[in-house]
Amino acid sequence: MYYIGYDIGSSSVKAALVEAETGKKIIVLNEPQNEMEILSIHPDWAEQDPEIWWQHICTATKRAIKEANIDASKIQGIGISYQMHGLVIVDKEGAPLRNSIIWCDSRAVEIGNKAFSEIGEEKCMSHLLNSPGNFTASKLKWVKENEPQLYSKIAKYMLPGDYIALKLTGEVTTTKNGLSEGMLWDYKENKVADWLLDYYGIDQSMTPKIVENFTNQGVVTEKASAESGLPAGIPIVYRAGDQPNNALSLNVLNPGEVAATGGTSGVFYAVSEMSSGKSTRVNNFVHVNYELETPRVGKLLNINGAGIQYRWLRNNMGNESYEAMNEKASNIEIGSEGVVVIPFGNGAERMFNNKTIGTHFLNLNLNIHNSAHLFRASLEGIAFSFVYGMECLKDDNAAINVIRAGNDNLFRSEIFSNTVATLIGHEIEIYNTTGAVGAARAVGLKDGNYSKFGANVSDNDHVMTFLPLHNKEPYEAAYKKWKQELELILTTK
Repeated sequence: MYYIGYDIGSSSVKAALVEAETGKKIIVLNEPQNEMEILSIHPDWAEQDPEIWWQHICTATKRAIKEANIDASKIQGIGISYQMHGLVIVDKEGAPLRNSIIWCDSRAVEIGNKAFSEIGEEKCMSHLLNSPGNFTASKLKWVKENEPQLYSKIAKYMLPGDYIALKLTGEVTTTKNGLSEGMLWDYKENKVADWLLDYYGIDQSMTPKIVENFTNQGVVTEKASAESGLPAGIPIVYRAGDQPNNALSLNVLNPGEVAATGGTSGVFYAVSEMSSGKSTRVNNFVHVNYELETPRVGKLLNINGAGIQYRWLRNNMGNESYEAMNEKASNIEIGSEGVVVIPFGNGAERMFNNKTIGTHFLNLNLNIHNSAHLFRASLEGIAFSFVYGMECLKDDNAAINVIRAGNDNLFRSEIFSNTVATLIGHEIEIYNTTGAVGAARAVGLKDGNYSKFGANVSDNDHVMTFLPLHNKEPYEAAYKKWKQELELILTTK
């Protein structure tokens, strides 16, 4: 028997099949083969067509079943991971009314800032554990202000994973996880933050029905079965945003455990006991194992400008492989002979209180430096942004006992991983898993056996551990120089 998991990213949709009993990976694949388009008709806007996600889900499912050569009738359940904070709005027929405004879109920053000021910091931080910020609720308010005719047709708002659940089950539902990701969950009252909807002038009836994780959230319809190749009648059991799900995939479930992600964006996600929010630079979300009796909150420090910086260099400097870039960078000394890269050219950065500061290449000497220096300086700049983020997390009283990361492009780089481990002074455990695999395995958590789940991760996926290097002085000197350049830029923004 098998479980299937999906991870709806902004670059691709991933699908994974795992053995139900052991969690062993059977197959993991991406659709499309190239990256999905992100539409940006204005600076700092980012949109995608939700129907494209569904088409890729269907293609990936059929491919996975065929290439794994399994009997589809043996798939017993579905888990869904998805890009956080996005807004999908649908009419009464469940059809999208516009493109999704996705996570890295910055158009609602001022709306959220105004709400934070007018509602009051104390109420927002004690009830939402966050500022309303540039999240789903604020994006919905933007639609209300700027697209009123379209807004009048909205039946329900939802997050990207909720839309895929709708396509699979025909039911409009969401989760506490999702609502917290959209700044729509009131932790103090343990219910939807209707007062924020009221402030924004949004009808409370637009909120979908809430379903619990690790339970039957709805079953696959005959129509969805015909389109996707999944058996009709099997349940969705689990749904979570990509960062909480990534933490689950890495067996990060308890206070003091931290998940790190080095993809297009970079993330530290530290699990903590329930606490009020203190810093607007760190966001707090309902974790996948949140219960009233044992509240678990994920403290998320997001870095928009991470892997996208390295990908930009690859795409614009001859399309070399990441391995070749890493090899060239390894021949350059720590500190990149003075070259500094500030890698924040992917929209507003929450850890700078939603400032957009851009990417900066500094101190280039055209007689000395070459592409290898840029590769090393970019890896170091991204690593330094992680270190800066860890400082923000510790300022917000996050406990750090162990850091676990996926075996993605950035963490495959010894320069990047050694720099981060050395400067933060913690081991980084690397696991060869993905969000889609984690979502598939999460289907089995309907039995509540987190210990068995964690053992499966350790048994199947551990690759290696990066230890802090003893000779940390050159790393500290390079980080100090980088941080000085960053702070000079921040003073001008």
